Amino acid sequence: MLTVGLTGGIGAGKSEVSRLLVSYGAVLIDADKIAREVVEPGTPGLEAVVEAFGPEVLTSEGALDRPRLGSIVFSDPERLSVLNGIVHPLVGARSKELENTAAPDAVVVHDVPLLAENGLESLYDVVVVVDASPETQLDRLVRLRGMSQSEARARMKAQATREQRLAVADLVIDNDGPLEELEPQVREVWAVLAARAAAPGGRPAPE
Repeated sequence: MLTVGLTGGIGAGKSEVSRLLVSYGAVLIDADKIAREVVEPGTPGLEAVVEAFGPEVLTSEGALDRPRLGSIVFSDPERLSVLNGIVHPLVGARSKELENTAAPDAVVVHDVPLLAENGLESLYDVVVVVDASPETQLDRLVRLRGMSQSEARARMKAQATREQRLAVADLVIDNDGPLEELEPQVREVWAVLAARAAAPGGRPAPE
């Protein structure tokens, strides 16, 4: 099994890269999806979040009010750290459970938005970073996700810098351009990952 940490800044296009990798045969473990699951109503995770942030972060139906919580934590690094301290251990435990169910020769891609921020690079055999300039990220967040510029900048500021992400990368996918330039790069990265997974001990396959 080859474990891959896939990361990138918000708006960099990581979701599209993970979709393509799955289409080639990767097993995807999505940290964002798991992060939502571990704070669903009735979970210890949601109970801990409410204890830390108060009942105002709940909707009238008793679910987590994500926009409300986001408005609190993304403008306050200390409160964001509190939230991460609750959610990340739960996500890590569930991710490991899912990884253990994959086939021995699988390429298991962990989609981890905050890999660089939390110093998680050592947990994976390979780290793949989807890279885009801050200007491109901002444009996509405003144009495609409907964020205000101030909201988009706050989200970006709460993450690692571009330089910090690139510093932990083993492989980099440049997604600063149009979509048609992305797929050939992802296909090349998949070939490298598949070859390494198939090699004895996870070593790179001979040239």
